[in-house]
Amino acid sequence: MTDWLSRVFVRDYGRVNDPGVRVSYGIMAGVVGIVLNVALCAAKAAVGVAAGSVSIVADAVNNLSDASSNIVTLTGFKLASKPADSGHPYGHGRFEYLAGLVVAVLVTAVGFEIIRGGISRIVDPDPVEVSLPLLVVMLLSIAAKAWMMSFNKKLGDRIESETLAATAIDSRNDVITTTAVLACALVSHFTGLELDGWAGLAVGIFVLVSGLTLVRDTVNPLLGEAPSQEMVDRVVALVLATPGILGMHDLMIHDYGPGRKVASAHAEMDSRTSLLAAHTTLDGIERRVAFETGITLTLHCDPIDVSQVRKRPKAGGAPAGQGK
Repeated sequence: MTDWLSRVFVRDYGRVNDPGVRVSYGIMAGVVGIVLNVALCAAKAAVGVAAGSVSIVADAVNNLSDASSNIVTLTGFKLASKPADSGHPYGHGRFEYLAGLVVAVLVTAVGFEIIRGGISRIVDPDPVEVSLPLLVVMLLSIAAKAWMMSFNKKLGDRIESETLAATAIDSRNDVITTTAVLACALVSHFTGLELDGWAGLAVGIFVLVSGLTLVRDTVNPLLGEAPSQEMVDRVVALVLATPGILGMHDLMIHDYGPGRKVASAHAEMDSRTSLLAAHTTLDGIERRVAFETGITLTLHCDPIDVSQVRKRPKAGGAPAGQGK
């Protein structure tokens, strides 16, 4: 289903490093999430009010929050697609990271609200009426959220999006919490134990912890975390695989948003190489790195007097790049 939706709604869906394609993926994910979450919220609110269950109503509120998160995701992708200008020469890609942070904060706020409702029901318990419509709605919700988890995770991995990864985790939380709410409703119905408030409290704590974890994970790119070793190794391998390159060092990789990484490094070459030949070689490397990784690389030529160097290691001791 995910691949079919991508083919239908995303033009050139295979070009995941293209900013325009990333925006199309983000819009598609946002629209799908809004439609499903609003539908689930309405259905759960109806059966939750009819059954007198605070945990089911809280679960409905959680779905409404998810719809708000999807709107934030959609907006974030649109803002991130704005072209570079004089004030933002590297574009607006970090808007996507900000959208992920807003989603994480919303998840955290919902966790606090669900905890409040659970404590209220523990203090003032009320029996829950389990009906066939309630069972159908809750089971459909679990199935829908499981699909949304897979959908957002697959898209997040495909375009390397922290925002969609956060949305996938939120959907996973919904699967767990809705299952717990349904299980407690059934136990309360058949045993008479008033577990609704305790279920709401447990759900709220789980959502809160998950939200705080998401806040931590989405703040890191904004603060300028170091690039992954895999990314560094890939750039180094592409540079050193080129004939005429003796080594490299001082690799720096700066993250200005998904698909907007800028790097610089020093490439060591034989000092006898002409300026024109050196420029041609380095220009070719920069184009290759951009094509294969999406990173805009600028290389500086370091001339090496090979007659004075006995044996230089080919790797040149390239350090891990630093994010900014």
